[in-house]
Amino acid sequence: MAKQKLIGISGSLRKASTNSKLLAEAARLFGDCDYTEADIRFPLYDADEEQANGVPAAVQKVADQIADADAVLISTVEYNKGPSGVLKNALDWISRVDGTPWSGKPLAVMSAAAGRAGGERAQLILRSFMVPFRPRILQGPEIHLANSSNAFDDNDRLTGEMYVKELTELMTSLRAEIGR
Repeated sequence: MAKQKLIGISGSLRKASTNSKLLAEAARLFGDCDYTEADIRFPLYDADEEQANGVPAAVQKVADQIADADAVLISTVEYNKGPSGVLKNALDWISRVDGTPWSGKPLAVMSAAAGRAGGERAQLILRSFMVPFRPRILQGPEIHLANSSNAFDDNDRLTGEMYVKELTELMTSLRAEIGR
């Protein structure tokens, strides 16, 4: 049996992003799988540019990765009480491809942020952004990683028993959702 494919989308482009670390930990806790983190360094969405040149190859690549994956993980940082602009831009671009790569796709949403709420507002907004795409969004457990710069050890493993337990439960739920 082939390994299940997961694609992760981080709402942060930072090299040492705690959202990327959280996605990697989610994939590790998911178990044996092929995991890829999407590169969402897309140009800003511009309808005139799209009309003149079509959907950029980088956007089409991520859309194809989503379509090919068994499930998607998204982790968002919280900037000014919402998801990052780079994540919203990526979602806007991906919405422009032919086909419906998100439709019916199991999706686990999480957030990591510096504040004590762990990106809770950003995650709520992100969930609403996903509604038009019609993925199968898992409802919980919700992962809001607070004080995220102090939440990983030197090997980028998640610390905090509660967070590990809840992320493991979320990945167990994702596995079950893939099997439905």
